[in-house]
Amino acid sequence: MASSLICCETQSRVSSVLNRDVKQFGKKYMFDCNEETCWNSDQGDFQWVILEFPQPVKVSEVKVQFQGGFSGKTCRLEGCPKDGDFTMIGHFYPEDNNSLQIFPIQEAPEVQKLKIVFENSTDFFGRIIVYSLDVLGEQAS
Repeated sequence: MASSLICCETQSRVSSVLNRDVKQFGKKYMFDCNEETCWNSDQGDFQWVILEFPQPVKVSEVKVQFQGGFSGKTCRLEGCPKDGDFTMIGHFYPEDNNSLQIFPIQEAPEVQKLKIVFENSTDFFGRIIVYSLDVLGEQAS
């Protein structure tokens, strides 16, 4: 049974934060289960989120909630072992709305790092706003 792979030991990094205002728009707000807070990237294509899990995992699903008008249009999922290079797992294509969207991942390899690249955005300036992000799967045996 797939469950959330994000825990207190999961480390995260992001490409940018709007005006470097991490107190108001930082990465931690994607994981706080609060509908009032969000990660807001700065402008530019190819914004990204990297998650490093405490142990190897097999990803089966990505759940993301954007702010409409600031959604990723084409998103690329990449993964790698702890000390390896990222390789592509696949693409997903979110809708431009405020709903929680679920993307099944077929036959994902065992990874310890996961990178979600927002190749482009529905926003003219390339900004991405994420209210909620979760990754489901299971620990690798």
